[in-house]
Amino acid sequence: MSEVFDDRPCHLGEGPLWHPGRQQLFWFDIIGKQLMTRENGTAKSWQFDEHVSAAGWIDLETLLVASETGLWRFGLKTGQKDRVVALEAEQTDTRSNDGRADPWGGFWIGTMGKQAEPGAGSIYRYWRGELRRLVPDVTISNAICFAVDKSCAFFCDTAKKQVMRWPLNQQTGWPEGESQVFLDLRADGLNPDGAVVDAEGNIWIAQWGASRVAAYDTSGRFLKAVSIPARHTSCPGFGGEDLTTLFCTTAREGLSADEIKMNPSNGVTFAAPSVGKGQAEHRVIL
Repeated sequence: MSEVFDDRPCHLGEGPLWHPGRQQLFWFDIIGKQLMTRENGTAKSWQFDEHVSAAGWIDLETLLVASETGLWRFGLKTGQKDRVVALEAEQTDTRSNDGRADPWGGFWIGTMGKQAEPGAGSIYRYWRGELRRLVPDVTISNAICFAVDKSCAFFCDTAKKQVMRWPLNQQTGWPEGESQVFLDLRADGLNPDGAVVDAEGNIWIAQWGASRVAAYDTSGRFLKAVSIPARHTSCPGFGGEDLTTLFCTTAREGLSADEIKMNPSNGVTFAAPSVGKGQAEHRVIL
């Protein structure tokens, strides 16, 4: 059973990150241009002057934050941000979207058109000073996560309703060969959004418009779904002291005023205790 973790409504919640050292959840409201958290039971946020969407942890006091113009070192105490690398900084019609640190200390980040223009986005990896575009012509980049044994990465273009699996080099983490369809949700009419892999290798996928996060095993077999009382689930992440709480961001984007009035929990951030066991989020190594 899911419960409200934080009742501040996001227009487009995204990127829940459980910092394993701080034992603290961070997430974003992309359209609101905010990084959000709860610290010692108190709501806290940082306001940015551009869209921000995803993060990885560097150390106890520093996050790597993805924005529409770059990847940034962000100081949690000082609020200072320093650009690590530019990300489509010259393209004013795109922004960052889903992203996650990989087991090698790299960071994968997807972009998309601000109006979800077809094929306007890409998926990139930043590692050891190099930002490399991996997947071009993406409409809505999502579901970036990694197998427990480091064998592959998962990703999707939500518009295609297919989650892809891509073999990775065990030493470097760079993709090898071609990606293949891992999960085809077209027949079910489901929209794969953000995703995370648990400690057993199962992939948990937020399904936009379906009020749920669904779990699938390594063969793509459906295991179960966690109901979330908001229409648009956007991204899950495991956290809590023992990593058995599934957090999920949601969104109000595309909902009418009447829908929001009928269900004000659209857009808030939820927690579902004891539904599975996650793995700790990987550290970004710069």
